[in-house]
Amino acid sequence: MSLIGLGSGQLSSNFYATTCPNALSTIRSGVNSAVSKEARMGASLLRLHFHDCFVQAREKTARPNANSIRGFEVIDTIKSQVESLCPGVVSCADILAVAARDSVVALGGPSWTVQLGRRDSTTASLSLANSDLPAPTLDLSGLISAFSKKGLSTSEMVALSGGHTIGQARCTSFRTRIYTESNIDPNFAKSLQGNCPNTTGNGDNNLAPIDTTSPTRFDNGYYKNLLVKKGLFHSDQQLFNGGSTDSQVNGYASNPSSFCSDFGNAMIKMGNISPLTGSSGQIRTNCRKTN
Repeated sequence: MSLIGLGSGQLSSNFYATTCPNALSTIRSGVNSAVSKEARMGASLLRLHFHDCFVQAREKTARPNANSIRGFEVIDTIKSQVESLCPGVVSCADILAVAARDSVVALGGPSWTVQLGRRDSTTASLSLANSDLPAPTLDLSGLISAFSKKGLSTSEMVALSGGHTIGQARCTSFRTRIYTESNIDPNFAKSLQGNCPNTTGNGDNNLAPIDTTSPTRFDNGYYKNLLVKKGLFHSDQQLFNGGSTDSQVNGYASNPSSFCSDFGNAMIKMGNISPLTGSSGQIRTNCRKTN
């Protein structure tokens, strides 16, 4: 996806019904295979789609992505399988959108109808990735602003943040929080410090689950953790810190079905951020590079 698209009106759920009828089942089996080998891969594939929607295609060297973006190999495998079925038909952007949904389902989360028909960007923007991807250090106002820039509301931001119920994070992204912040459960902070030393350069790539209670299950544990000050990122805990989003976090913590429904709807809306359609962009043969 790109930020210079033609709007979402031309996307449809049955876009490949005649041109590549087995595309969706091929993507699903590729995702299921990858997630069964390593549950964390589900979170990685969800994140790839998220970042693809926020900036032009998959800028791997940007600060938020450096040393942390993974899942390209899975997408490559799925893309080659789909290409052998129907060459030049299914875009990498659509594969990412479907793989994100299938990853959530594979980890016990909700399903939603993915709108299809995106074409691939012919550029990738390092500066946009550095400026537009929401950082784990953002305060609530910064998060609201970052999502608002993409046409996503504050309530959609809170729902999408629930994607952090799966996946792992590097020590560098939460070190400052566990050593300097006060709105964190002290035992939780102490348990993380054992694997994330205070000195930069020591254990930078050591991992911790973002949702400490059920890291490989897509559920509402993320929100329950926020209620007891166990948000891993500064930006996570900002959602429940005496601000305007506290009541929504409370609601999701007590009502998982409301979270799942809102998450699916917000994912559809995020997937419709300025896609390239029609004759814009291209269908990449190899997701790692333009044709």
